[in-house]
Amino acid sequence: MDRTPIIAPSILAADFSRLADEVAAIELTADWVHVDVMDNHFVPNLTIGLPVVQSLRKATNVPLDVHLMITDPERWAPGYAEAGAYNVTFHAEACENPAALAKTLRAAGSKAGLAIDRDTPVEPYLEFLPYIDTLLIMTIKAGFGGQAFMPEMLGKVRDVRRRIRAKGLEVRLEVDGGIAADTIAEAAEAGADAFVAGTAVYGASDPAEAVRRLRALAAPAQPSHD
Repeated sequence: MDRTPIIAPSILAADFSRLADEVAAIELTADWVHVDVMDNHFVPNLTIGLPVVQSLRKATNVPLDVHLMITDPERWAPGYAEAGAYNVTFHAEACENPAALAKTLRAAGSKAGLAIDRDTPVEPYLEFLPYIDTLLIMTIKAGFGGQAFMPEMLGKVRDVRRRIRAKGLEVRLEVDGGIAADTIAEAAEAGADAFVAGTAVYGASDPAEAVRRLRALAAPAQPSHD
């Protein structure tokens, strides 16, 4: 599998009044655009929803990486796939049958991702790896931008990487939370190969250059035995 690092700037840290321009600023350097959907139920915050994803899909060619921090993803997630999202990730804690929802998402036209929050052990969900395309490990508590990276979450990343390697699976291992120039190499070394970065990109004076720098820091840190 291609393990080239994926850099996914999170528009949660962008200027919501200029979203199309903010995405255009990273269009030539970013691999994915990370879209955090929060419903004020699964997490305390309320952010953006399906209409914004539909509008962004028309405004950019960069693949949309939609992260659903919502309850009842079985009901809502397929709409994001149908809207043209490249990858739709739902939370393990909110879904009774991850394999079934992953199958539904793939049938609706997107890749399927499973997210594991900070306080959730990863072991019970390793069995779902053959059914998904992306596993997202939260390196903060889901629901708020700008939190500090938690290196103690990297044990989960290592566990998932070992299972992916042992089974020969083609699954992207994504990390989300506090990823920046001073933390991305550590996450890459643990086995992550997709990196969500919000403030590190949109807080920079040159977001496109920030993306390039993050990729340059991640690539040499990745383990070579995959």
